[in-house]
Amino acid sequence: MPDVLKAPLVVEFPFTRSLGPVQSAFLTGLRERVVLGVRTGDGRTLVPPVEYDPVTAEEIRDLVEVAPTGTVTTWAWNHEPRRGQPLDTPFAWVLVKLDGADTALLHALDAPGPDAVHTGMSVRIRWAEERSGAITDIACFEPNDGTTAQPSGHSGEFEDQATGIVAEARLDYVYSPGRAQSGYIGALSERRIVGERCPSCRKVYVPPRGACPTCGVATAEQVEVGPRGTVTTFCIVNIKAKNLDIEVPYVYAHIALDGADLALHGRIGGIPYDQVRMGLRVEPVWTEGGRYPDHYRPTGEPDADYETYKELL
Repeated sequence: MPDVLKAPLVVEFPFTRSLGPVQSAFLTGLRERVVLGVRTGDGRTLVPPVEYDPVTAEEIRDLVEVAPTGTVTTWAWNHEPRRGQPLDTPFAWVLVKLDGADTALLHALDAPGPDAVHTGMSVRIRWAEERSGAITDIACFEPNDGTTAQPSGHSGEFEDQATGIVAEARLDYVYSPGRAQSGYIGALSERRIVGERCPSCRKVYVPPRGACPTCGVATAEQVEVGPRGTVTTFCIVNIKAKNLDIEVPYVYAHIALDGADLALHGRIGGIPYDQVRMGLRVEPVWTEGGRYPDHYRPTGEPDADYETYKELL
């Protein structure tokens, strides 16, 4: 049995989000050291503001300023801050109900240790030195001396309103592919492609999952497939991906390897993108060192008959 593999994995997807009138006013206010909430029809003040009442679903636009001081309603200590978090030293995640608000805002509290944090403690905003119209304009919260700051009375009208933000989505974790996929990856290093056969329906699935996706029973019988296969469906990619050194346009396809009952996907090369077609017979081109197929290229064989792969579409 092959050793089960483990590797660090990062999934990262920053995207640009446009702001509506309420969120635009809120973030522009932070840039100007003003905290705005929104008042509901029954008189509650929501911070951060939302465009629709979460209770009644009524549209709400009545902006109201609240104070930069507030009270901790609950908290949790963060012993090991991660990249991109508000502080690079241990801190508390806190929910703070700002004075004048009826809901709590999540942010970081700069405190010397967990013994210095408690529910009900008074805190105040520490503003970032450079502000751009984002939640990070609040650098963090810090313990307050007990005084209550008053709102400035700002109307909520600002010049040069913030219209969008870039939301950073990132997940760092250690991935273990498990027994079946560890065997699959190990075989790739030998330039072999293996799947596993279901003991019930007898179908061979590549890459193997350790269980049949149709029958739900465990699989263990390893079966070598391919390496040649047939293009079943494909798409033409016209957008250049970050950190991917491939000229556009290029083609990604579902490829039914000979002997497999499930198509895997791979890039098609060695042929103009507009000549890729269903039924095209292809073979792998291995990366330097032979760790895995870099792409698939035409074999020169006649195209496969549709009847031979129609069940794999």
